Amino acid sequence: MSNINKDKYVVVTSIFKPSAAVKALSKFKDWKLIVVADKKTPAKWNQQNVIFLSVDEQNKLPYKILKSLPWNSYSRKMVGYLFAMQNGAEIIADTDDDNKPIEDWGNIPEESEYDVINGKGFANIYKYFTKEKIWPRGFPIENINSASHFKISNDKKRVGIWQFLANGSPDVDAIYRLTINHSISFAQRRPLVLNKGVVSPFNSQNTIFYKNMFPLMYLPAFVTMRATDIFRGLIAQPIMWSNNYFLGFGKATMLQDRNPHNYLKDFTDEIPVYLNCKRVVDIATLSTGKGNSIGENLLNTYKSLIEIGITPPKEILLLQNWLDDVNKYVK
Repeated sequence: MSNINKDKYVVVTSIFKPSAAVKALSKFKDWKLIVVADKKTPAKWNQQNVIFLSVDEQNKLPYKILKSLPWNSYSRKMVGYLFAMQNGAEIIADTDDDNKPIEDWGNIPEESEYDVINGKGFANIYKYFTKEKIWPRGFPIENINSASHFKISNDKKRVGIWQFLANGSPDVDAIYRLTINHSISFAQRRPLVLNKGVVSPFNSQNTIFYKNMFPLMYLPAFVTMRATDIFRGLIAQPIMWSNNYFLGFGKATMLQDRNPHNYLKDFTDEIPVYLNCKRVVDIATLSTGKGNSIGENLLNTYKSLIEIGITPPKEILLLQNWLDDVNKYVK
């Protein structure tokens, strides 16, 4: 898929003054940067070349999700996604205010033959980019020491979502932070694409969505902050397969200088992920029908997740409002 002459947006939420990462992103001429405020964001937040959606500005927007979307929530990013869609976005990049773009950020691989990972189950994608012992947040902890059983072939696949890596402090779980916590510099290599049946967590650190995958940007608002983007990514993959789209991984194009975190709090917030990551994929797979739309499969999956208590019932209203909003702006 060519990314030339497409309307491209990058969306960030922040409760801090403009960071070095935000300032760097604001200088990319081919990308329009949206920063979504929350109630903790400085009142006088200001940065050139940024579309800043203040609390007051958000309250004026016509989106149905605003009726039930909580404040002081990472899921406020969805306001920025919808603003991008409303204004003609064809591609949306998702990142955070502590991820600074480095070489090749924003360059999306052209559709071609890729190195494709084949097999079944969870693949530790970081193993293909480094020899260090490291695993992504959302990878089953019982699989950390398991031997790889996947094979790589060369094949042409349609990528719907790209996850690029981040050097420095990549996206890992609190167990890694509390035990190993090395700074990482990933090797540069050809992009990797996961075939049907192969799963990897993907996050919101350095991620690019094509327009036909926009409904899958939904961030569940009533789970913990450390679960929201991981559950999103695990749910997305079986739904992508049913539409003959796949998840791709590319080299590191960002450097994370991580905002302060309490690792024990992160660990607590990640417990639902440790306990449920495999179940979420299984439920999404069972809830996905090949003839259904992406929205229908998303709704069916969340209804099933609610039935077994992984997400609360109030998630459904927000999701329905999200899909109504997306359908209004994405044709």
